[in-house]
Amino acid sequence: MVADGAMGTTLQGSDATGEDFAGFEGCNEILNVTRPDIVTGVHDAYLEAGADCVTTNSFGANLGNLGEYGITERIEELSEASAGLARAAADRWATPERPRWVLGSIGPGTKLPTLGHITFRELRDSYQTNAEGLLRGGADALIIETCQDLLQAKAAIIGAKRAVAHLATDTVIIAQVTIETTGAMLLGSEIAAALTAMEPLCIPSSPPTRSWSTTPRRNTSPYE
Repeated sequence: MVADGAMGTTLQGSDATGEDFAGFEGCNEILNVTRPDIVTGVHDAYLEAGADCVTTNSFGANLGNLGEYGITERIEELSEASAGLARAAADRWATPERPRWVLGSIGPGTKLPTLGHITFRELRDSYQTNAEGLLRGGADALIIETCQDLLQAKAAIIGAKRAVAHLATDTVIIAQVTIETTGAMLLGSEIAAALTAMEPLCIPSSPPTRSWSTTPRRNTSPYE
């Protein structure tokens, strides 16, 4: 399958005006509700060019990015709107012989937990909100993009898995890390370390099993 290309730079080349951003200049996710025609046009162009998968306009629909505009309460709204636009476009272009799919984009944001910008729990929970919006809007899969911090990647993966479990969907979760020209992630983790840290999160949850203990055990780890 072939996925589409960049969303952000394509939107930057569109005819969106300052008024279209409703006072949030540079917040591409606002266009999902103020100028859905522009976002839909990007999806249509990629589908016409031959893409099998289109990516939602939600790369910045997270705690860090929307926090800079003071609109973190709109994470789920803008995520769901982005997925709805992509879903509608994919369905228009789909045929029985060639279905089209929607990838729900989850970006890294600007807050890195390893550097103390934000707590792991805050980030994890906000990613769950992000992912739930994307799934409600019709995303077929979730793609966690360009991670720079291993704790941020873990928070996103766990948040996405919680969203999938909460909505009882059967959804693929894809995770990427960004490797700098130094051969490591921004905070110094090499690819082998990243894979080692993330691999356990790829194991499906096991069904509950009978325990001989009669005392309930509660897992209080923020990493679950």
